[in-house]
Amino acid sequence: MRLVRGLYNLPSGFAGCVATIGNFDGVHLGHQELLRTLRQQGERHNLPTLVILFEPQPKEFFAPQQAPARLASLRDKLRDLTGTSQYPGVDYVLCLPFNQSLRSMSAQQFIQQILVDGLRLKHLIVGDDFRFGCDRSGDYRALQSAGEQFGFSVQDTPTLELEGERISSTRVRTELLTNNLARVGRLLGRPYRMSGRVGYGRQLGRTLGAPTANVLIARSKLPLNGVYAVQVRDDDTAEEYLGVANIGVKPTVTGEPEPSLEVHLFGYNDNLYGHHLTVAFMHKVREEKKFPDLDALKTAIEADFNAAKHYFAAMPGAFRGQRTTEFSFLTK
Repeated sequence: MRLVRGLYNLPSGFAGCVATIGNFDGVHLGHQELLRTLRQQGERHNLPTLVILFEPQPKEFFAPQQAPARLASLRDKLRDLTGTSQYPGVDYVLCLPFNQSLRSMSAQQFIQQILVDGLRLKHLIVGDDFRFGCDRSGDYRALQSAGEQFGFSVQDTPTLELEGERISSTRVRTELLTNNLARVGRLLGRPYRMSGRVGYGRQLGRTLGAPTANVLIARSKLPLNGVYAVQVRDDDTAEEYLGVANIGVKPTVTGEPEPSLEVHLFGYNDNLYGHHLTVAFMHKVREEKKFPDLDALKTAIEADFNAAKHYFAAMPGAFRGQRTTEFSFLTK
């Protein structure tokens, strides 16, 4: 897969594509089915497949305070769009900056400049409720009409349901907030996960007998909060571990509003600074809580570790007290 930042960075001589447009937040089962349909159309037209993304996402541009928490960072989203053994990846991701210039572009300009002149589009897959252009003036019917004029076809996105409800990123967020991680796993086709590089923190965990890796996630909002039993992959070494993660604002230590993700790996004592980790949330141990002092926090941490080990021990063959290589959900 090739990431193209901005229309002007398309390869010279770009000969057309089949494409879709969307946020692809979380790349859930509905997105995966769309990617299968896109691949089929690419093979039918003998053209590469392409996904159009916007950064920031439109809701983040128009109303950043009201925009929902992202399920995935751009890096995580791009990783998921490369595909797995369960669904095909795409050939190109075109990431367009959502700025005042793009926001002011009329529907006709978007079609002409981006889809026709830029991408030489032959087939487009979007939802029938898709809106685009200044003041959301463009819709599915406008695309169909333009397709007849410029020679590209338009197709509605396939609908996929789980337990009678449409699969969507909004539904995944709702299930995360209600702590239904099992259902989240069914919606995504894998456990929910976040990733980031390990940076320097306050190093308080070492004084409490629980050294942690401070995973830099660079988010203002979080889709989940609390203490979790986690499975962790070191993306630099391909080693995999079991552990406990605290995701939230660390109220006992500083009460700082900046979200953080700290992970303790069972049986690991080496230096992780600079490593990129992927953290999969398997089971919620408890809500984040403010404790009266550090002694109470230390007692709670010991209880968290025991609870996580009990959870993993109930998974046949999964817990060895140290590292594990039995992580099929991270295997492509």
